[in-house]
Amino acid sequence: MNKHNRTPQQQEVSISQRQNAELLLLDAVLLILNALAFAVCWYAYYEKHLYLSFEGNGNYMVIGLFLALNAVFSNVYGGFDLLTSRITELIYSHIIALVMTHFFMYMVAWLLVRNQVPSPVPLLLCLAACSLISALWAYISFQLTDRIVPPKRTLLIYDNPEAYKNGLKIVQKYTSRFQLAGEAIATRPTPEILRQIDDTRAEAVLLCGLRSSQRNDILKYCVEQDILAYVRPNIGDLLLSNAHTFQMNNLPVFLCQRAAPSLFYLFVKRLVDIVLSGAALILTSPFMLATAIAIKAYDGGPVLFTQKRMTIHRREFLIHKFRSMKVDADKGGKGIVTMQNDDRITPVGRVIRACRLDELPQLYDIFVGNMTIVGPRPERLETIELYEKEMPEFALRLQVKGGLTGYAQVYGKANTSPYDKLQMDLMYIAQQGIVTDLKIIFATIKILFMPESTEGFEEEKDALSAEETKV
Repeated sequence: MNKHNRTPQQQEVSISQRQNAELLLLDAVLLILNALAFAVCWYAYYEKHLYLSFEGNGNYMVIGLFLALNAVFSNVYGGFDLLTSRITELIYSHIIALVMTHFFMYMVAWLLVRNQVPSPVPLLLCLAACSLISALWAYISFQLTDRIVPPKRTLLIYDNPEAYKNGLKIVQKYTSRFQLAGEAIATRPTPEILRQIDDTRAEAVLLCGLRSSQRNDILKYCVEQDILAYVRPNIGDLLLSNAHTFQMNNLPVFLCQRAAPSLFYLFVKRLVDIVLSGAALILTSPFMLATAIAIKAYDGGPVLFTQKRMTIHRREFLIHKFRSMKVDADKGGKGIVTMQNDDRITPVGRVIRACRLDELPQLYDIFVGNMTIVGPRPERLETIELYEKEMPEFALRLQVKGGLTGYAQVYGKANTSPYDKLQMDLMYIAQQGIVTDLKIIFATIKILFMPESTEGFEEEKDALSAEETKV
């Protein structure tokens, strides 16, 4: 087989480093411009009203805090994902990040300004200016990114129609990263596929649904030839991602086991659940009262919808939600999934679903300990029974307590397939920790205002299919 006539690996690495450096420079430009706008705001108003006299370094520290918070929130909300986000997504991410940053900076000003509540107007003007700067930055940076990191010639390698469909969606959505150079079905002999990689001069491959043995052969070839390999993982890959690595008898060994988070993490997680859910119950009580009145006034039916759900160690509990469907909507065998434009949803239900108000009673479930803020969504008993028949691995979600939000809610949609949601939930279980939980909580704020994340299944189809999975 002919080898790729590629530039030396050292040169390829330097090109990649240069591209990353240029993208990092674009990020730094935005952060500096926003920090300058805040500096003008700080010196023009807030610095004059401090109860103590700051030396120059003190003011610089405040500006540095703004820059650091802006960088952290922009990263959490994907504001620097130039290769995978649309312009509107970038702008939206930065606006959310700026709102969070300015909120915390107002708290700082409130602590430092003497004998009065500081006016929020200067910071609101600063927020508007920074939002405009971020919008212009997103537009310009999006144009420059195609020049800095041109799309890679990509060969899509798949095993079955479902895997092909998923791979093609990825290529078509992320045109800034992939340029489809060809397709190869994995039923062909591996040497033929490797020759096609060579013949198409692919710079990247996208592997979807391949069996582990064949996938490993292709991966080894790609690493040898310095070709990027994007892999759709299977369940085994996700279980290995949390494995402990150590040496036994001078041999590397992976240790995989059920989730066993530390007692300290569980204590902090429960404390955060109690504090945040308790505060949220108080703050959202007016909205909950208005929602209850609207539901009751529409059809006179019950305000709350309760249903048995399953959580950690297969423990059952009653989940609480505001009723968004007609009374007894689940009778007749319907109710496993919510369809796009489902006629069981009431007009009031459509509004409260769009605003996420139907989920508010679950704050009570969190407060009493039946749920947690971050964790896999607890499913109804019939759904779990159905899914486990198709995917026995679905039971792996029950290693941890069910939650209000998680990876599947932040990065998926309501119509994301159960198998893909299972993969996201297993990713969370593998990575769970205080930092991961905080990141998901902050990211959830972003998706609260994205209507596409509430979409139901567009048509009644076998959403359980895990055909793409291979061992």
